[in-house]
Parts: sequence; C-alpha cells; structure tokens
Amino acid sequence: MRIRLIAVGRMRRGVERDLYENYRQRLRWEVDLREIDDRKTGGSKEREGEAILAAVPDGSVLLALDERGRDMSSGALAKKIGTWRDTGISDLAFAIGGADGLSDRVRQEADLLLAFGSATWPHLLVRGMLTEQLYRSQQILAGYPYHRA
Repeated sequence: MRIRLIAVGRMRRGVERDLYENYRQRLRWEVDLREIDDRKTGGSKEREGEAILAAVPDGSVLLALDERGRDMSSGALAKKIGTWRDTGISDLAFAIGGADGLSDRVRQEADLLLAFGSATWPHLLVRGMLTEQLYRSQQILAGYPYHRA
C-alpha cells in the first residue's frame, strides 16, 4: 500500500511530530506526508480543499477525516483497507482539514468520511493518531495481536 496524508498546516518539532514519526517508521507501507501551507490559502476552506484535491494521486481512494464521518473500530478500518488491497487498490489518500474543517467539495469527493469519535482533536495530533491506526491496521491484516492493545 502507498499512503498519502494530505494535511492543512505545518507540523514543527515536538510531541506531535514525534508521535507521527514513531508510527510512520513502524509501517511497512509507504507513507508520504503532504502539508498544505494554510498561510497561502488565506484560511479559506475552499482554497484549502482545492489544494487537498490537487494533492490526491490519480487512482487513489480518498478518505477524509471529518467529525461528521463514520466512526469505525480499528478492526473495521483494517478490514476496509484489506478489502481495498485485495481488490487491487494500492493507493490511499487521507485528507486532514484545517481549523475550520474540510470543504464541502472534499467531503463530496471522498470515498469514505472517517471520524475519530465525536470529540474534536487538534489537527496536528490527528496525524499521529491516524498513523497509529494505519500501523494497527497493518498489524491486524498481518495476523498480529496488536489490535488487543
């Protein structure tokens, strides 16, 4: 699997980057982080959305992280990723919006809207949380007991 994380905002050194890097390094899947500079979009959700969609590789399944999205267990997410993998999908793109969330267009273009529960999470922290869930999915699909943790 090739994974592209497309996120609005820049991650600097600190605990959020450390968390992201910790799980990214554990993944056997290729992970590419593309950051959208929110200063260049003027904070406009629509302009951020255009930049996000422009960064999605052709042929990718697009998953958008959105508070109104589907709340999936780790096992259900792993199963979904496994189904895509088994049907020949090799590229996944995950969109993480800015402070005001994702544009309607990104939400409409997404193949799956995914929520990490009903709580609001800091956007920089979500990168690490998502990468951990990708690692967990990888381990579940490989038959390792990591999903019990």
